[in-house]
Parts: sequence; C-alpha cells; structure tokens
Amino acid sequence: MRTRWSVVLLGSLVALLLLAGCGSRRSEATPTPTKTPGGQPAVVQTPIPPPLDSNAQAAQQTQAAQPVAPVVVAPAAPAEGVAAEPTPEALSVATVNTDLLNIRRDHDAAAEIARTANRGETFDVLGKNSDSTWTKLALNGEALGWAATEFLTIVDPVVAAPTPAPAPAGAATPAPVVGFLPATMLSPDRGAQAFLWWRAEIADRDLDLLRDAGFNWVKQSFAWETIEGAGSGVYDWTVADRVVTHVNQKGLKLMARLSSDPEKTGFWAGPPPGNGDAFAAFAGAVAQRYNCTPQAVGCIQAFQIWNEPNLAREWGGNRPNPAEYAAFLGKAYAAIKAVHPNSIVINAGMAPTGDNSNVAMPDDIFYDQMYQAMGGSSNGYFDALGVHGAGFAAPPELDPAEAAANKEKYGGYRFFAFRHVEDIRAIMVKYGDTAKQVVLLEFGWTFDRVNADYKWHGADAGIDEYVQAEYLKRAYQFAAANWQPWIGLMSLITMPNLDWLNDGNPQDEEQYWWAIMEPSPIDQKYWRPAYIVLCIYFQEELNGTACVHNPNR
Repeated sequence: MRTRWSVVLLGSLVALLLLAGCGSRRSEATPTPTKTPGGQPAVVQTPIPPPLDSNAQAAQQTQAAQPVAPVVVAPAAPAEGVAAEPTPEALSVATVNTDLLNIRRDHDAAAEIARTANRGETFDVLGKNSDSTWTKLALNGEALGWAATEFLTIVDPVVAAPTPAPAPAGAATPAPVVGFLPATMLSPDRGAQAFLWWRAEIADRDLDLLRDAGFNWVKQSFAWETIEGAGSGVYDWTVADRVVTHVNQKGLKLMARLSSDPEKTGFWAGPPPGNGDAFAAFAGAVAQRYNCTPQAVGCIQAFQIWNEPNLAREWGGNRPNPAEYAAFLGKAYAAIKAVHPNSIVINAGMAPTGDNSNVAMPDDIFYDQMYQAMGGSSNGYFDALGVHGAGFAAPPELDPAEAAANKEKYGGYRFFAFRHVEDIRAIMVKYGDTAKQVVLLEFGWTFDRVNADYKWHGADAGIDEYVQAEYLKRAYQFAAANWQPWIGLMSLITMPNLDWLNDGNPQDEEQYWWAIMEPSPIDQKYWRPAYIVLCIYFQEELNGTACVHNPNR
C-alpha cells in the first residue's frame, strides 16, 4: 500500500491526476530520455497559495533571509569584543570536525542554539571574537551564528589565478563577482538540473526557487557546439557569462556539464574519441574564464566531462570503449586543473542499460574497465565519480538484488534500484579509490502516463506526484543515513523547461514527468508536491529555517 502522508500535508496545494491505465511493458534496456510522441491527458494546474498577511509575510522574510550577490563594502565597526569581519574577497572556509556542532546566536556557550551542523559541513567565515575562541559562520550569504573555533577546520582562500581567456570581439565582459563559494560538497549535498540558458527571466525565477527550497547546487549544460561552434578557438561567451554570473549572484554553486561536440562545422577532428584534444582545449578555456578567482569573469565550482559514453549515440556512433573515454577524460582533467586547480572534475555518468553490444555497455562493466584503463587509480582523471541513479519502479530503500529477482514488478536488473549506486561504489572500493566521493549527476522518479518507454516504471508502477515527492525525500534521507561520508552531491532531475509548453502538449516530453515543478508562464508558479516536500525537508528539517512556500505556514 502506498504511503500517503504527504497527501495530508499538501492536499490544499495540488490537485491529483488520475493514474493512467496499464500500458506497454518495459524493454530490456531502458533508454535515456528522448522526446516520444504520446497522448494528451488533461493536467490540473494548481494556483499559487494565497498571499500572507503583511505581518506574517514580514516575519517569514526575516526568518528566511535571501542570499545576495557578494559585493565589496566598507566593514561596519565591530561590536565590543568582536573582531572585524573580513570583506567577501577574503572569506575563509570552515569545515565541521566533530560529529554534532551547535551554532549559537552569540559567542557564548549559554547562548541560544540557532541550528546544529554535522561533521563535514562547510561554511563561510564572517569573523571571530577577540580571542578567536568563537567563529561567526554563514551559508550561501546568510549569517547563521557562532560556533566554537576548536570544532572547526578553517582554510584561508586562494587568490592567485591565471588570466581568463579573452571575450570575443564586441562582447561585453561583466564585472567580476568576488567572494565566490568554495568547491566543497556536503555528504549528501543538494542540487538540481535546471534550464538557465536561453531566457534570463526563467533563470531568475528558477534560481530563486532552488535557493528558496534549500538547494546548494545547480547543474547546467554548457554545450560545446554553442560556445565554440563558429570555429576552433572562436568562443562566444555571451550567454555563458550571463548564466555563470546569475548563479553566482544567487548564492548557489554551479556544476557545468561540458558536452555536445560541434558537428555542424567542417574543421573539427570528428566525433569522440578523435576530438579529445579539441575538447580539452575547450574545457580549459571554460575553466580559465570561470576559475573563481577575483580576476575571473565568474565561478564554476565543478565540471562534468561528457555524458553517458557507454551509449554509442553519445560516443560518436562508435562502440562504447572505456579505455577511449578514460584517455578523453584525462586530457580534459589536465586542461581544467592547469587553470582551475580548486575545481571538482567529475567523469560522465553512465546510462542504465542491460545491453552489452555495439550500441551500449552496462554501467558497472564500463566503470570497471575504465578503472583498468586508468591503471587502477583515478588520480589525474577525476576528483569525484559521477553516477546516474534513477529509481525506476523501486522505492529508494529497495535492495538491488530484489529488483533483479522480481522482473515483473521492478525490471529484472540491479540497476533498476536506486541503491545500484552501491554497486558502483563497490568498484571504487575494489580499486582502493575510497577517499573520493560519488556524485549523483542525475537521479529521480518519473510519474509518466504517456510515453511507453517510461510509463511502465511511472504511472503503471503506481508512481504519481505524491509518491515521486516522498521517494525523493527518502532518497536523500537514505543517503544521509547509509552513504556518508562517501556520497557527495545528489543532483536530481529536474526543474522544468518552459520550452515544453511551445507545442501546447508538454506531456509528450518525457522530462516533463520527472520535473519537480509544473512548467508555467514566467509570472506564475504551478506547484508539484516534490518541490514543496523537499523545501520543507531541506529548510525546516535540515537547516532549521522556514520554507517560504510551505502552504501550512
């Protein structure tokens, strides 16, 4: 029986759609997202909750202060006994080195506890008291309170940097943003894929929504063909500059997926793996421009190198080859680290598939052979292992062995369980690569009622909007309880793309059913339970602050 706790919580917010009837069964190998024609079930869009009265609204705004773009200002005079706080360009980073740390409202052991922090959590340092026994902490631009310095490991920022690549002729270069957030990850950390590229007003709204909900990271594709498609070494940074600056100003960390070779032009070395040198040069140019130093145009904290090379269609039409991808990855890693040494470089996540042929390779086989090609060591190739972790029809806690044993209900392969991530971690352990984290580059659950390749593990499996919301929360909870310290960022799919509305039938786009918000006009918000449930969990249960979109407040 499905759990319906979230229905009570959110019943006034979202109108349920009826589940679709039985449809076609799954194929043996589950394809990666594509646009598949389908029917047009009606969608009930839920209005925004009624506005708060002015007093309540002011109280909420005070409780959940929004981070702002870091700027350099003259410091205010410090209170008696408190050292002056540094300017944003001099922010140090503090990491909790004890299991449970109290962050108090004043630098006094008797002061009220503002929130607690777990081992490994990282904060910005705003200042210290006169004898440095207490440190003032902030997160994403918001002051949190004071913590005992002895329970913190504090690292000063690195400010030296190479000169960024020049902008194309005629392109305006935005003023650099200083005080960038460090390239660190909680265990687990919270992120989501978004569509920030084409319309700034969409990016502005969605970045606010992600920040409001308590996400720390946003993932965005930086298409090679878009930035360098006009010719080798000819870069158009116009949109990239806007996206990076926008994310930086919102107080979020940015992961850039670098992929999509410029096939439209005739001067490239062809598709991968033959274009590895050209791609490395592109990756290095991006990393140099956004290397998070005061001289940089902006800050990209993490880079994903390509996407799903275990599929021939993502590997130039060639048979998947882990050794070829390892060489491709190593070139990009060297180019990025040469100009942005503090960034986190992550390998491509692999598509879940049971097919081992000229067109696909199972992810566990690919990862194992990739390690063999790297000589058993990931040093010089990646800083964290990227994995794709869709949950399909299984709840997040299901043992992969059960998914493999029960083909009718769960699919008949271990990768049909969210915990298949543990199988990939076991490969890291096999090669002694235990010091590095796993990053979930994509994960989630769909409630697809239309597209045959997905509805078997969506509506046909009993997944609806509420189950999706519950499973996403439970996935983060399971990771926190069972995967620390090796789990890093968990980036779910996805914020919606408003382009899905262009043909009047967004339901035929398979990613529509994975999204945590309903696509809507720019000046409106159509809520889905997933967003509200995660906002309450991240902000109220984990951060001790208000979810400003909680309909019950």
